[in-house]
Amino acid sequence: MISLDQISLVYEDHGREVHACREVSLEVKPGEFLGILGPSGSGKSSLLYLMSGLKVPTSGSVRWRGDDLAGMGDEVRAEIRLKEFGFVFQYPYLIGYLTALENVLVALPSEDRVAEAERLLVSLGLADHMRRYPHQLSGGQKQRVCVARALLGSPAAVFADEPTAALDHTSGRGVMGLLNEHRGAGALVVVTHDPVMLEGADRVIEMEDGAIVS
Repeated sequence: MISLDQISLVYEDHGREVHACREVSLEVKPGEFLGILGPSGSGKSSLLYLMSGLKVPTSGSVRWRGDDLAGMGDEVRAEIRLKEFGFVFQYPYLIGYLTALENVLVALPSEDRVAEAERLLVSLGLADHMRRYPHQLSGGQKQRVCVARALLGSPAAVFADEPTAALDHTSGRGVMGLLNEHRGAGALVVVTHDPVMLEGADRVIEMEDGAIVS
């Protein structure tokens, strides 16, 4: 489904050349739960951004269902991210003046999606919170809203970048369990420094200094 062939990502930082990823080859299969494990600065988040089209590799290719993402152009990549991918980030980026339900619907604002969004929030334990605003929610509840938003529309792949890092251990494990449980047939790619959060993963790769080491 997603195929990475010898991809590298190099950028300059105050005149210094930084190799965020080094000739990584990897395939994400339909429906699999792939964990990417490594310490801060290992390149794991950069790898996730490359495979999801948020960044373009300096060299090598990233293919989505056989097509080169880098060759598509910004608008086409953005359309794929909107319709085919879901994202959960380290911090729960919610719009403060929108309710939990409205925040879920931001990406796909359609009356046809309201019932689906409500079902997701109920399944994630937020039945009594969907009309509340972000400042009325706990950190774990906010992140569950982000999970619901990522799952809306049954995306082919969900990318989660340190989705539990801002939560306590119990809340983090709860969020990961719900994300895995409710992703349906979609693939799940999770970047984390905590191996406990990858319980149930079909496959775990470890990164160090921009490369896959195991």
